[in-house]
Amino acid sequence: MKKLFLLLLVFYSFTGISQSISGIAYYESKTTIDMDNFGRRDMTEAMKKQIADRMKSMLEKTYILTFNNNESIYKEEEKLEAGAGGGGFRMMMSSFTPGEQYKNIETNQILEEREFFGKQFLINDTITNLQWEVGKESKQIGQYLAIKATAIKQVDPNDFSMARRRRPPSESEEKKEGEEVKDSIPKERDPMDEIEVPKEVTVTAWFTPQIPVKTGPGEYGGLPGLILELNIDRTTLLCSKIVLNPKEADKIAPPEKGKEVSREEYNKIVKEKTEEMRENFRRGDGRRGGGRRFGG
Repeated sequence: MKKLFLLLLVFYSFTGISQSISGIAYYESKTTIDMDNFGRRDMTEAMKKQIADRMKSMLEKTYILTFNNNESIYKEEEKLEAGAGGGGFRMMMSSFTPGEQYKNIETNQILEEREFFGKQFLINDTITNLQWEVGKESKQIGQYLAIKATAIKQVDPNDFSMARRRRPPSESEEKKEGEEVKDSIPKERDPMDEIEVPKEVTVTAWFTPQIPVKTGPGEYGGLPGLILELNIDRTTLLCSKIVLNPKEADKIAPPEKGKEVSREEYNKIVKEKTEEMRENFRRGDGRRGGGRRFGG
């Protein structure tokens, strides 16, 4: 009760007060993968561990959020790559994860850099304000008291960063499927049929009103305080360090790299390219390395 009372005091202390604030927040990102449902079903434990170790650099990253009252820019911390590892999988996943993201709360604008199969895009969109439900739970994150909030996010069907393996069919379903195709010629299984993108996910945020800015990592914000921890599907982002009102910080400027498109236009491009890749695979071009290059 004492914590809740202090928390309410913090809320009311910021009501109607215009404060100039700026800062830099560092976030550690971790994504888990259910290796039991990843890859072929006959994979050994040693193979699963080897793949998990190789994917670690792609699943554990550091991001930097530079912010002030109305603007923020969020980007991955630059690191020297130890090797090219990951190959095609790394390229595919990078095509479905955002680059630099700029938000302007005052104009409700978000600009997001994307590299899709070697071509640069700049998505110009409005900020999606989730319908947050602020609960009564609170916890300490570093020196800040954080409050829990949850929301449901609708997932774009082309957002393969949230893809997961489809539920394996039951024995009765496999038997029925086998009976239906027993007289037909076996076809190569489309790998895209093995995965699915959820229609919606639960987003859990922990924000602190002690830093009264309505922003957070990536596209997320809209709460009465900086988001310090975020859980989306299998990914967790945790703030590890905050520097308030720094003497030196990167300038918050909208990105300009790439062809400017709307969110709808970009989603259409991704959908068309994905369908083209699937069609190439069905014809056998994908296995032979054929098919047209993107934008060709």
